[in-house]
Amino acid sequence: MDDLDRRILAELQKNNRLSFAELAVLVNSSAASCMRRVNKLRSDRVIIADISLVDPKALGKSLTVVVTVELDRERLDLLDEFKRAMRAAKEVTQCYMVTGDADFVLTVAVEDVEAFDVFVKTKLYTNPNVRKFRSMIALDRVKFDPRVPV
Repeated sequence: MDDLDRRILAELQKNNRLSFAELAVLVNSSAASCMRRVNKLRSDRVIIADISLVDPKALGKSLTVVVTVELDRERLDLLDEFKRAMRAAKEVTQCYMVTGDADFVLTVAVEDVEAFDVFVKTKLYTNPNVRKFRSMIALDRVKFDPRVPV
């Protein structure tokens, strides 16, 4: 990956709806070159998805909670089971397996405290491998930038 690829990625992370002609102007290249490079970045799985970011509040999800989860046992099958459960949980917008005191860190987006209580009761308390969890309600989003530095 060279500097032009990095400039292309930086622009596409700002706006992936650009035409190849518009992209070419922004990165100082030709539309044909941009098209070839973007297609290669997609086929090489550098670009893994073209998505629209939606404001959770616009969908009524006004409460964001960061949850740390500590599992009781760390057997591979139990880790995989927890990962599957979190992938299936519509409230979980991000899930990371981490090092340190917790095994997982979740970001949960819900309508209100009552909805978070339902999530906790149905997804965490019911999982026999969850030893403990801690939740932190987000008061203010200071920064949100899903772009990867290129």
